[in-house]
Amino acid sequence: MSDPTQLQAEAQRFRDDFQNLRAAVGAVIVGQQRVVEGVLTAVIAGGNVLLEGVPGLGKTELVKTLARALALDFRRIQFTPDLMPADIVGTNVMTSGPDGRYNFEFRPGPIFTQLLLADEINRATPKTQSALLETMQEGSVTAAGKTHILTQPFFVLATQNPLEQEGTYPLPEAQLDRFMFKLNVPFLNRAELNEVVRRTTLGGGAEVAKIIDGPRILELRGVLEKVVVADPIRDFAVRLVLATHPESEFAGDSVRRFVKWGASPRAVQGLIRAARVRALAEGRAHVAFEDVRHFAPEVLAHRVLLNYDGLAENVGVPALVDELAKVVAEEAA
Repeated sequence: MSDPTQLQAEAQRFRDDFQNLRAAVGAVIVGQQRVVEGVLTAVIAGGNVLLEGVPGLGKTELVKTLARALALDFRRIQFTPDLMPADIVGTNVMTSGPDGRYNFEFRPGPIFTQLLLADEINRATPKTQSALLETMQEGSVTAAGKTHILTQPFFVLATQNPLEQEGTYPLPEAQLDRFMFKLNVPFLNRAELNEVVRRTTLGGGAEVAKIIDGPRILELRGVLEKVVVADPIRDFAVRLVLATHPESEFAGDSVRRFVKWGASPRAVQGLIRAARVRALAEGRAHVAFEDVRHFAPEVLAHRVLLNYDGLAENVGVPALVDELAKVVAEEAA
């Protein structure tokens, strides 16, 4: 049992680190507060993020800025149709030793890093996309029958363009489920565009300070495990996920009419992990109902599949999930 006084002190320190991270990223990235908050939350919670937005909104710059603020090793992979799994995970090459004998030596690919940007992930074939599955779930890479453990913390941030669909391969549901969050990057408003121009063309940019490092991130993840999640709040997260399934007793009329399949058990885990981060980011050592609701669209929307009627009527899944978070009762009947 954790000491409440010590846990509250850890929560305050967590809050300070989180605010400093947001400030460091905000010194480079204009606007996009929700996106920045979501990415930072996922990194600390140990999840992966899928960013969807048109080109030029700073998705790549966000990841590079994050890598500098977190003092993590960073690599970027540009996904293309001719990219092969070996180009990501690495391959065995034949080398000759001093004695002239030939040996096979494993050459690690760019996935051997801590912060990986999978740029335009839906441009690669499903065979190549699947090379990320084991890494995203287990934090390891298996090549030639040998398993290689990646340095923790390890985090995948993938991007995709919602407009250009020709020549792309939509991510299958199994791979989408590996992403803790799917974040939609909105276009900038007038004030934000003016600020982007000022920073990038008029010499107003800022250096990114290193706030925390890998060991501190792992330490923060240990603090997350101590955050109190009361039974009613855990059950609320469970009922919220069940409400996305049309055959469930908790489903509403819209879900029964428009949804083919609901969110997976990983969604409940994602809701609780994200809620714990949000609670600590506000200096609390316990999770509230609002913490679970806060990231519900980002955790659930990409895990909910629409049926024919939902697709025909162009139903917005994030809005549907947001409505569920409001109507599902906090206390079970």
